[in-house]
Amino acid sequence: MSDQLHPVEITPNGQGFLPGIAIDAVIFGFHQNQLKILLLEYRNTGLMALPGGFILATENLNDAARRVLSERTGLDDIYLEQFYVFGDLNRADPAPMRAIMTAKGLIPAEHHWLLGRFISVGYYALVDFTKAVPIPDSLSDSCGWYDLSNLPPLIQDHKTIVQKALNTLRTDLDRKLIGFNLLPETFTMADLQSLYETILDQKQHRSGFQRKMLSLGILERLDKHYSGGAHKAPYLYRFITESQQL
Repeated sequence: MSDQLHPVEITPNGQGFLPGIAIDAVIFGFHQNQLKILLLEYRNTGLMALPGGFILATENLNDAARRVLSERTGLDDIYLEQFYVFGDLNRADPAPMRAIMTAKGLIPAEHHWLLGRFISVGYYALVDFTKAVPIPDSLSDSCGWYDLSNLPPLIQDHKTIVQKALNTLRTDLDRKLIGFNLLPETFTMADLQSLYETILDQKQHRSGFQRKMLSLGILERLDKHYSGGAHKAPYLYRFITESQQL
């Protein structure tokens, strides 16, 4: 882990951070046809939020996002994508942050930097949620996985951020499938179809799905997978890497 990925302390006056800009991370977790999302809970407030953080003045934006994800999941080598910037005036509501700080025994001054308006850069990430170790930040009490289909209420515009991230993930699915790293090195077409159906929340027609995936030119067909059963053995596939495409 690089020095830039070590946890950083939030100073009382925000010194050392870029003012008025933050990161919100939509961390999707996938495993065995389940799609979840990582959320922070602030006890004694009834508030829940996406993981997020701030950018050090000496830090690249993408490095800050990787640091935030590493701090919340304990993972380093995960897929990360910047997808939108959120800056509407109606997201500048200091009440949730004031409640969170007060519940922690921190009484913020009226013009505390955390109560000001922030423009937030949205990132989405994909991980195997069985490999992550959720870690709360300095203001939250717990950090855990929640079913995407049954999310609790979230602060400010975080529900909008989640939906925008999900829409982007679904749009990117064909184009960036290899980088997502959500399947084993070799897999069946049924494994790949299950991944699509879970993320898209929509059943796929088997033959049509297979034709589409083979037309993308990103799959290499290997030997058949014999499991000893009486059913027809499916072929195994793996992704074609950039070096194999040259």
